[in-house]
Amino acid sequence: MYETFRLAYYAQSYQTVPMIGQIIRMSGNNEMNQDFIVIGAGIIGLATAERLLAQGAAVTILERGKVGQESSWAGGGILSPLCPWNYSDEVTRLTSYSASLFAAWVHSLHAASGIDPEYEVSGMLVLPPFDAHAAQQWCVAHEVKVEKNFSVPSATVPSFPIIGRDVWEQDDVLLLPEVAQVRNPRLLRALRSRVKALGGHIIEQCAVHDIVTGSGQVQTLTTACGTFSAQSYIVTAGAWSKQVLGQHALNLNIKPMRGQMLLFKFAAAPLRPILLQDNLYLIYRRDGHLLIGSTLEDVGFNKQTTIAAHNDLFERAQRLVPALGNMPLMQHWAGLRPASPHNIPTIGRHPQLDNLYINSGHFRYGVTMAPASASILLNEITGMPQPFDVAPYRAGWGI
Repeated sequence: MYETFRLAYYAQSYQTVPMIGQIIRMSGNNEMNQDFIVIGAGIIGLATAERLLAQGAAVTILERGKVGQESSWAGGGILSPLCPWNYSDEVTRLTSYSASLFAAWVHSLHAASGIDPEYEVSGMLVLPPFDAHAAQQWCVAHEVKVEKNFSVPSATVPSFPIIGRDVWEQDDVLLLPEVAQVRNPRLLRALRSRVKALGGHIIEQCAVHDIVTGSGQVQTLTTACGTFSAQSYIVTAGAWSKQVLGQHALNLNIKPMRGQMLLFKFAAAPLRPILLQDNLYLIYRRDGHLLIGSTLEDVGFNKQTTIAAHNDLFERAQRLVPALGNMPLMQHWAGLRPASPHNIPTIGRHPQLDNLYINSGHFRYGVTMAPASASILLNEITGMPQPFDVAPYRAGWGI
């Protein structure tokens, strides 16, 4: 089923079809004809805009800060839930569908932009403690390839002085060989380039202050850089989505959740698969960078890094990679995830405002879910069939 929708997705993406909806005059300091205004230029906003633009719509994106510099940039780019057997079907169904779209998506972005997002099927090693029996049962039931008694490719043997052999040879280690990763800052650059090439307008430092409504629709947006109007509006503002919506947020439960990351640099990539133990993950990049993450901290909109988080991440990672003890820290940063109950995003039309949509609340998996979420929203806007029941992603309004 996912293969059918994957082919349909890309058959539509790069051909021009009639514009979606009626074009109306955009007011304020920027006189443009716009079908959609997208609020938020992270991975979800850019992916949504790309799909709309590829369908011939005129789109402007308003970004409160800089493009792609919040949680989309800050994360690790693992294209799978961490320990997927611990998540609901609503999460794993969406991530699986999205993973089936990713290879073709990044290939098209690379070809169009010349920027390689470094998509790679690296696999993920899951280390105890976890319920190995439940994990294997889940993988069998969901047709996810898993290996328990796997052999390490000979090409990785030289890295064993860095990654101790005991890490690989614990009894309950599982390898998920089909888990992929992407270098999210490069993906964001490629996506931004593609959006601009398709005619999308991006306005940075343009926070939305008020959504003005009337007759069951959004009429205008009051922003830091003028008043704007279009036929339809899409909120993709991540952790700030509830604040953007204001009184129109209803019972939407999206809030910031801080995550901190560390970065080190090896001369060459020290390991191929992603390493996962509890909520700690280690992700190599092709040029030798190693990302270590991440924390889950309910501290509001505070993006400060902390010594306590650094020490916890570093000490746990060093037990897996002893060589880190002799290496300088390259960078330590924090991002604010758009946390939502059970990691289930809200995607779809506002219950009371006909021309307002949302695509937000992806928590830890915004990059992972991006192409699928954009596709699902576009299907709702255009009345096209969905790949599966999307009712759970409309329930976030809480009414």
